[in-house]
Amino acid sequence: IFRERLSKRGVRVITGLGKYFRQIDKDRNGFLSQTDFKEALKVFHLEMPEGDFESLWLILDDSKSGKVDYGEFTHAIFGEMNEYRKAFVRKAYMKLDFNKTGSVPMVDVRKCYCAK
Repeated sequence: IFRERLSKRGVRVITGLGKYFRQIDKDRNGFLSQTDFKEALKVFHLEMPEGDFESLWLILDDSKSGKVDYGEFTHAIFGEMNEYRKAFVRKAYMKLDFNKTGSVPMVDVRKCYCAK
C-alpha cells in the first residue's frame, strides 16, 4: 500500500524525502530512528495508521537495529535496479573513475559534472 501511495506522488517526493532524511539525520551517520522516519513521512503527507507504520518499519529495519538508512528505504520500496539502469550507472562510474582505482574523489566528479 505504501509503495503504491509513494509511486503516485512522483520523483520530487522521493528526492525530497532523501534531502529531508539528510537534514534530520542528527548524528550524521546516514540513519534515521523510527521517530525521525515517522516525522519525515508526516512532513511529506505520507502518514499512515500506526499498525501499517509498524509493518512498514519491520520491513525497512530488517537488521533490527532500530534505525533505517535512505538506501534501505529506497531498496525496500523500489527493489533492485533493472539491468539497463545498472549498465548505465556502471558506464557513468567508469567514466568518472579516471585512474581505475575503484573509487572516485570529488575532484574527479567536479571535472566531469557541473550542476549549473
